[in-house]
Amino acid sequence: MVARWTKHGDGRTLAPGEVVKPDERMSWPRMVGFGAQHVVAMFGATFVFPLVMGLDPNIAIMFSGVATIMFLLIVNGRIPSYLGTSASFVGGVLAIRSLYGGDTPAADAIVTGAVLVVGLVLALVGLAVQRLGVRVINQVFPPVVTGAVVMLIGFGLAYVVADVYWPQDQWIALVTMTATFLFLVVLRGFAGRIAILLGLVLGFALSWAADRVLGDVTAYNAVTQRIDTHPRVNLSAVADAAWVGWPDTHLPDIRVSAVLLVLPAVIALVAENVGHVKAVGEMTRTDVDPYLGRAVAADGLATAVASAFGGSPTTTYAENIGVMAATRVYSTAAYYIAALIAILFGLCPKFGALIAATPGGVLGGITVILYGMIGLLGAKIWVENRVDFSDPVNMVPIGAGIILAIGPVRHTFGSAFTLEGIALGTVVVVGGYHLLRVLRRGDRAGGGATGGQDGGGQDGGGTGEGRAVG
Repeated sequence: MVARWTKHGDGRTLAPGEVVKPDERMSWPRMVGFGAQHVVAMFGATFVFPLVMGLDPNIAIMFSGVATIMFLLIVNGRIPSYLGTSASFVGGVLAIRSLYGGDTPAADAIVTGAVLVVGLVLALVGLAVQRLGVRVINQVFPPVVTGAVVMLIGFGLAYVVADVYWPQDQWIALVTMTATFLFLVVLRGFAGRIAILLGLVLGFALSWAADRVLGDVTAYNAVTQRIDTHPRVNLSAVADAAWVGWPDTHLPDIRVSAVLLVLPAVIALVAENVGHVKAVGEMTRTDVDPYLGRAVAADGLATAVASAFGGSPTTTYAENIGVMAATRVYSTAAYYIAALIAILFGLCPKFGALIAATPGGVLGGITVILYGMIGLLGAKIWVENRVDFSDPVNMVPIGAGIILAIGPVRHTFGSAFTLEGIALGTVVVVGGYHLLRVLRRGDRAGGGATGGQDGGGQDGGGTGEGRAVG
C-alpha cells in the first residue's frame, strides 16, 4: 500500500495554492497526524448516532474503519472519504424498536437485519448508477425532492429530543446545547471542527460534577422507562470492561416489516453520497462522475458488512471533507491511517463502555443541534437550486411529507404493517411529487390549466441541474 503514494515535494511543506492529491502523501509522521485528525472529526457523530439507535458504539467505531478501507478499495483510491455512522436510519430504527419491544437483544438483531437489507439495496442502486449514468439519479431525485428528504430526516427526529433525551436532565441538556453553540461559532480551525465532540465531553464532565455536588437526578430514566431517582453518570460498566477484546457482535434477524420502515433511507443516502462525492471532485479538481456509482455501491456494501456483525449503517462524512478543505491534504493515505486507528479503538471494550455511559441529558443537548443542522441542509439544497414553491407540484407534497415526518404521524395498513414518521413522509414526498407531475402533463396534453407556476422549469424542481433533467 505504501508504494501507491508519491511523496509531495519535500514531504513537509505546501506552497500557496498547492494541494496533496489522493495518490500523494506528506512525510509519514505528518500523515499519521492527518489521519488522527480525521478520526477526531468523524468521532462525535459516529458514536453519538449508534447511541441514539441503541446500537453498540464500539462496533460502530471499529466498522467505520473497515467500511472506509472497503470504500477506498472499491473506488480505486480516486475519492478520498471517511465512512461513519449514518443518521438517515435513526427514525426508522426507533420505529422498529417501538414495534419489536424496545431496547432488547432481539430488537437489536431485527434492526441490524433491516439495515443489512437496505445496504444491499443501496449497493444495487450504485451498480445501476454505474451502468446507466448519473442522469437517472437526477431524474428520480431532483433538488426539490432531495432537499425535502434531507429536511424531513432531520426535523422528523425532533420527537427523539423532546420525548427521550431532554427529559432525562433538562438543565444539563440546555447547558450542553449552549456550550456547543459557542464552540461551533467561536472556535476556529481544528478545534472548531470538533466542536460537537467538545460539547459532548463538557456535558459529560458537568453531569459527573453535578452528581457529586447536587446528588442524583429525579427524572425520566431511559433504562427503566419511567421517572425515578438515579445518577446521571454510571461508570460501573466501564470498571468491569476489559481493555482489549472483541466487541459484542450479534447476527442480524431479517423481518420484512422492519425493512420497510428503514427502506426510505436509501433515498437520503443516495443524495448524501452524490453530494459528498461531487464536493470532493470540486476540491481535488477531478471528474468523479465515472466513480459515482462505485461510491454509492461501496457505501451500500460497507453498510451490509457492518450490520452483518451488529454494527451501524455507514455513509460518507461531510466532517472529514471539511478537514480536507482546511488542510489541503486529500491523500487517501490519511484515510487508511484513520481507518486503522478506528479499528484499534473498536477493539478496546473499556472505551466502548465509557461511550455508552454518556448521559441522556448530554445527548439531548447534542442531538437537538445535529438534527436541526441535518434538516437545514435540505433547505440549503432548495436555496442553491432556486426551487420555486409558488408551484403547487413542489409545495403540496413536500409540505405534507415534512409534517407527517415531524408529527410523527403513524398510518396503519391492516394489522401487520405500519408506516410512520420519516418513512411515511418520504413516501408521500417522492410518490406525491412524481404523481402530480404526471397528472399535470396529462392535463396539459388535454388542454387544461396547469394550476400553478411551473417552478422555472419543466419539472418544477428549480433551475440548473434539477431543471435540466426534467
